[in-house]
Amino acid sequence: MAVPEPEHKSINLDFSNTRIAFSDKSDSELTNTYRLFKLMSKKLLVDIGSTIGLFAVKANLPFVKPIVRKTIFKQFVGGENLLDCQPAIDRLHKNDTLTILDYGAEGKSGEDDLDDVMKETIKAVELAASNSSVPAISTKLTGLADDELLLKCNEGEPLTPSEQINFGRLIDRITQICSRAEELGVSVLVDAEESWMQIAIDKIVDEMMAKFNKEKVVVYNTYQLYRHDKLAQLKSDHQIAQENGYRIGAKLVRGAYMDKERKRAEEKGYTSPIHLNKAAVDADYDHSLKFCMENYEAIGSICATHNIKSNQYQAKLIEDLGIPKDHSHINFCQLYGMSDYITFNLADAGFNVAKYVPYGPIKEVVPYLIRRAKENTSITGEVGRELEYITKEMKRRGK
Repeated sequence: MAVPEPEHKSINLDFSNTRIAFSDKSDSELTNTYRLFKLMSKKLLVDIGSTIGLFAVKANLPFVKPIVRKTIFKQFVGGENLLDCQPAIDRLHKNDTLTILDYGAEGKSGEDDLDDVMKETIKAVELAASNSSVPAISTKLTGLADDELLLKCNEGEPLTPSEQINFGRLIDRITQICSRAEELGVSVLVDAEESWMQIAIDKIVDEMMAKFNKEKVVVYNTYQLYRHDKLAQLKSDHQIAQENGYRIGAKLVRGAYMDKERKRAEEKGYTSPIHLNKAAVDADYDHSLKFCMENYEAIGSICATHNIKSNQYQAKLIEDLGIPKDHSHINFCQLYGMSDYITFNLADAGFNVAKYVPYGPIKEVVPYLIRRAKENTSITGEVGRELEYITKEMKRRGK
């Protein structure tokens, strides 16, 4: 049966309520946030700064890290290690907002480095278990395995004996993380990657869900709905889980690699996996929300988006279907340092909502920070609305 087009209607949610959105910020903090987003609205400045900044950090130039730490790092990152994140966790908790810890390691290689990422991730699981406002952690398989190994697995190429050993180590690492999470009552969210690695990642995550999601949803996969095949995959994964006695976890995002995906598809002569236009992406995203809400007892889902309409739509579905707002399978999430007008207004309305809080040494999280800066310069990005609401709140305060 065809799913009808969603209607977007707010249910007593006013995301323009800046008093709630910025209630945790002092006047000086609000002013500093305004200045940062104002700078980030200038595309040329961001492009130049990103290139120079990445080089300078990698080269360990002494003057760079203090600047990064006091500006973009402070806005979007919880700290350089787990302990540094506690003030951010506490501050979010005061706003009835949960924390999802995300160790900023990606593109790692070398077995010792990969083992270190696993150990750090397990530490995050253990910290989460000791803190009721940290229900989940996030991990990336690109931080637990060499990219080339994932590429070969994705293409179904035969592995050499040494690669087979390394693949076994990857499975052992993610299994140790998920096993510790299950033991301590914490969820594990596995990030999505580019399509040329995602088949391999999906297969591994499916195995983890089948193993650990029998009693409750421990493991979540990430569905990038800017891909034209992901709505169908979500439904198929749910059907397979139902037939085999487990539940799926679904973090729903739009996607982060659109330009890279289209460029590679054109260069290599295959059909791009990305939808042709934003309208198609939005339709699949909201249909995915509807599917998860209609099957919420068997699917743990996270509406992980900065799109106001989609957040409003999920809130309306929850009300229309009579689902408890605080049901553990129903969640919202935005990135730390962005869209507080969505996060804190959802929290004020009584929904389960969390911030993704990345952490790690500055050198490790610079790629993440550059992505945040660049996506916010987009015309359709968050910076325009962020500035609009910050300005509104400053005026409300008489500043």
